[in-house]
Amino acid sequence: MNSIVEFNASQVPSFVKKGEVSTIAKALMGSAGGGGKRISIKGGVFRLISDGKEVASIEDRHLDVVVVNAAPKVSRIFYLGKYDEQNPAGPDCWSANGETPDPKAENKQASACADCPQNISGSGEGTSRACRYQQRLAVALANDIQGDVMQLTLPAQSIFGKEEGDNRPLQAYARFLAAQNASPDQVITRLKFDTKAAVPKLFFKAMRWLTEEEYETVQTQGATTAAVNAITMTVAQVDKVEKPAPAEAIAGAPPKAAKKPKSVAVEEEAEEPVKREEKAVGGAVPKKSGNLANIVNQWDETDD
Repeated sequence: MNSIVEFNASQVPSFVKKGEVSTIAKALMGSAGGGGKRISIKGGVFRLISDGKEVASIEDRHLDVVVVNAAPKVSRIFYLGKYDEQNPAGPDCWSANGETPDPKAENKQASACADCPQNISGSGEGTSRACRYQQRLAVALANDIQGDVMQLTLPAQSIFGKEEGDNRPLQAYARFLAAQNASPDQVITRLKFDTKAAVPKLFFKAMRWLTEEEYETVQTQGATTAAVNAITMTVAQVDKVEKPAPAEAIAGAPPKAAKKPKSVAVEEEAEEPVKREEKAVGGAVPKKSGNLANIVNQWDETDD
């Protein structure tokens, strides 16, 4: 593991060409105004996911990485129903460029994102939008730059917003680096959770410049298939999650409802009715059996 040297914008390495901003920096700055691995921030914890299965979690409130590639534009994603962490399914509609639905989307909500009813404030919970913003990054762990390249998908609250001291959302962080003639692929970046946020939210901080050797490795990593998949695939595609198959049809035809039998005359009722004293049934009213409900619930859980 490399020793940490504090990031100093004035100490520019020779591989950094002054006045040039990389495509990664441009992708992350925003306006001034087939399966793989990824890092999840579910529950405010860094989790390493491989093919949809959590393989490790990191208890530290920060994680040092190197951004090896980034999607050129902020993407969008939409689910018709509420997303279920326990039974994940692919999105109904999504957009890689944030402007038009992906051709593979099975339930496109509009021909253009700007005109989509799911992009209106209040279409989601409260005043939020039902179609959510995301930014896809391809990252490698700082202590293993030559190792696995993983997807990091950031929600809107980690992308946009103003900086507060050293606490910078992604776009503010990229603009800060660009002002120093630096780019995210040239430095070690620390991801740290905003402990005041109600939902998982990350801030970004430059820790040190990369060495010449590390920078060459990052350029190679950024061109790998894993890096390209990380910035082009949805989380469901990285996790190899597909929409659930339709339920298997039951063979045959459903039975017709049985006809009610005709009422049978009772001789006693033909005679003059006699007042009978009705006796209360002894004991308590039996509770309905819960066995059937339990079985149905078990079936439902199995089907999920």
